[in-house]
This record gives sequence, structure tokens and C-alpha cells, in this order.
Amino acid sequence: MGSGHLMRCLTLADALRAAGAACHFITREHPGHLIAHISQRGHRLSVLPGADDNVGEASAGPAHAAWLGATWAEDARQTAEALGAAGTDWLVVDHYAIERRWEQRLAGHCRHLMVIDDLADRAHVCDLLLDQNLGRRPEDYQSLVPSDCKRLIGPGFALLRPEFATWRLRSLADREQRPLRNLLISMGGMDRPNATGMILGSLHPLMRQHDRIQVVMGSTAPWLESVQAQAGEMPCPTEVLVDTPAMAKLMAGCDLAIGAAGSTSWERCCLGVPSVMVILADNQRAVAEHLRNAGAALLIESPQQIASALPACLDQLRAPGSLKQMARAAAAITDGQGTGRVLQALIRLTENPHAQPETT
Repeated sequence: MGSGHLMRCLTLADALRAAGAACHFITREHPGHLIAHISQRGHRLSVLPGADDNVGEASAGPAHAAWLGATWAEDARQTAEALGAAGTDWLVVDHYAIERRWEQRLAGHCRHLMVIDDLADRAHVCDLLLDQNLGRRPEDYQSLVPSDCKRLIGPGFALLRPEFATWRLRSLADREQRPLRNLLISMGGMDRPNATGMILGSLHPLMRQHDRIQVVMGSTAPWLESVQAQAGEMPCPTEVLVDTPAMAKLMAGCDLAIGAAGSTSWERCCLGVPSVMVILADNQRAVAEHLRNAGAALLIESPQQIASALPACLDQLRAPGSLKQMARAAAAITDGQGTGRVLQALIRLTENPHAQPETT
């Protein structure tokens, strides 16, 4: 799965720790893992063995069952062992391959269970469910969770790091009169199809010396060196930033972001950043279409369409008022306070399991 899943869990864990909780991550050592990021943030960590290549599609279960790297039963057993006998108030799950059977198996190892989901495509047994996506409705989970499950639905609950809310007002104030000169490209930590390289290739004949491009990539991205070499051939200053901790500042300073249609979409919306989104996986499509329909972004359907679609997107955004209008539409989607709202829901349900957090 994309690095956004880990980053939103780290965001929630940091907020919980600031509120006095101790957080313990349990993750599997998949190829290209980002386990070092967890250690660097100072959270307790248990690493499960690497993926079993023989599991494959034979694992009966949800559509993404093969992504688990083990059968659901084996993964549940290993997770229970990692939890140990210590009392766990909340077990928070963020994985498309996990559903009710796994959750039932772990029920005796925690007091409460929270699921972070984006797909609404499988049943859960949980006390709290978070789906931060635009267009999602509480009733989408009506038949998928217990009747007493509390649901936090929509971008108002997006798990964003606090610096995005900090930069929000400054970013919005600066957008009223901006021309289209500074571009930020961020296609996720891995970018396996090399969409970044395709974007730079498409931009090469369109950019001028007074323009600027900043590219954000992860240190484990397979095309990193290729993109770095390509950046050196661009007609305008082009900088490649690796594992940068300053995404909020970078987004606030750009005129347009070209990015994947994943969880970083909510970061761009918080800062009112006009966007061109590229769909890299089918599970990003619904979110991307809702953002396009809301006027918060333009959409490129696949990496293969970048060369033909991106120049047209830039022409459209250079029209008078286009950037300003898109910035306002994006900023209306989320205010960057979602992590605090989720934290308060966890605290309320810990103190009173029958409390009713807001659901939209």
C-alpha cells in the first residue's frame, strides 16, 4: 500500500502521545517498507516477518487479501503475539486486507478497536470507524459495521499533521493574485510507474527560465536516480527533495501541485492548493472524481495519459481566475483540524463507550 497509510497512522500516534498515550506499531517487513520512519518518531515497534510469496490470491477474503503477506489467520496470530499480555485500550487497524474475521480474532486482546478505511467494501467488527474521503456517507457502512459502531466520515476528520493547519491561513491569503509559475510534483513515496518522470517529460517543452519545479520523492522510490538526472535537464530550476519533512511549507509556497490522488489530497485541500491529480490505483478513483466534481482539482485518469492531458490542464489553469476559483473550492473541503476531532472521539469513547461523536 502507499506510504500515506503509514503517515496518517503516525500522525494519529503523535497526537495520542501528546495527549499522554503510549503507542505501539505492529507492521510487516514488506519490500520497500518505511519502518525506519516509525523508529525515528520514537514509537514502540514490533516487526512481523517478511511477506510470504506463496500466499498470493489463494487467501480467501477481500479484494486486497494478497497485500497482507500472510493468511489473515496467521497475521492475526502474529499480531496477538506482538500485543502480548499488556492491556491495550485501542487497537487501530489500517489495512485493506483486514476485515471482520481478523478483528474478531483480536477482540480479546484489546478493549476497543478502531478501523481506518477508504473502500467500504468489506465487513468490520469495530467500535469506531474512520473514512476521511470526500463523497463517503455514514450509510455506506450501515450493513458493514455493528449498529453501535461510531462512524467518523468525511474530510473533516482527515488525519493531517498539525503543521498543515498552521500554514493554512498564510497559504490561502497568498493565493488571490498568484500566477502559475511554481509547481510541486509529489506522486507518493514509491511512484512505481514513474509518473514523476512522465510529468517532467511532459513539462519540459512548456516551462520557462522564470518558472520553478520542486519534486518530492521517497528515498526508496525505484526511479529516484532517473528523476534526479532528468531534473538536471529541465529548462527551469528543478529541485528533487527526498523524504522532506517540510511538505506543508512546500505546498503553501507552490502555485500548483501535481500529485497522486491519495491521502495527500487532503493536505493540498487544507492549504487551498490548486491541483492536477493523476490516478495511480483503482482505489483512488472515487476520491479523485469527487474532488474534480467539487472543483478542487483537475484529473488525469492514468499515468499513460499524462503526456496528452497535462498540457491541456495547464492551459485551462492559466485562464484568468482559474487558480483562485480552484483554491477556494479546495480550501472548503477540509480545515486541517481532523486529527484533533479523531483524538477527541477516541478519548470520549475510552471514557464513555456509549458517547456519540459527530459522524459527518
